[in-house]
Amino acid sequence: MKIPLRLLLLSLLFAMVSLPLRAADTRVYELRVYTTAPGKLDALLARFRDHTCKLFEKHGMENIGYWVPTDPNEGPKEKLYYMLAHKSRAAAKASWAEFNADPEWQRVHEASEAGGKIVLKTESTFLEPTAYSPAIAPQKGGALRVFSLHTYQATDGMLAALDARYRDHTHDLYNRHGITDVAYWHPFDADNGAGKILVFLLAYPSREDANKSAESFRNDPAWLQVKAESEKAGKLTASTVAVFLVPTDFSPMQ
Repeated sequence: MKIPLRLLLLSLLFAMVSLPLRAADTRVYELRVYTTAPGKLDALLARFRDHTCKLFEKHGMENIGYWVPTDPNEGPKEKLYYMLAHKSRAAAKASWAEFNADPEWQRVHEASEAGGKIVLKTESTFLEPTAYSPAIAPQKGGALRVFSLHTYQATDGMLAALDARYRDHTHDLYNRHGITDVAYWHPFDADNGAGKILVFLLAYPSREDANKSAESFRNDPAWLQVKAESEKAGKLTASTVAVFLVPTDFSPMQ
């Protein structure tokens, strides 16, 4: 029996709107950067590996990833970058209060610093995923990847245009050139760049692959056209910073 075209189109439309959508990620993410005293990075990593990660989970914090920088000017022997997820800002506040008051943490902290203070500086940025961010989840197993963490400060009034370029074009172009975009976030708080900054995490099979992919991406005629079209009203970014990272052995995301 021949199905009328109108009914066929209606059935296709119904099938499309009936497809399950990825649930919005309502978690709050926290990016933390620790700078250690000279020679103390291994002690900090041991404390996280043996104690801190488990205590985070005990108090409702989800371990997403732990990384150390690779390049000489990025503090490779004195910095730890890590990402936690919380149910909400209120949950984050409560979890940290419980964690700091936990007698087990206090004992671990005191014992680990018997030979001197480990962490000299702590930086924290609360982030929310953009609407176009891929699903954010730890990925362990397989070959160890290299990551790059990017912080783009948009030119005044240009964050929405920058987001649109990533949403509509850059994501697909990255994939074309072997770059995995792991996640995209905006800061929550004004003092950390809310409304002005895009933070995103990329992954590659190796640093060599990262260099090759970046070069091929920058020279792609499609990217050059997208960049030119998107910047007709002005440059979208005032500054860009990228830090190359490798995951620790205990990182859930590798």
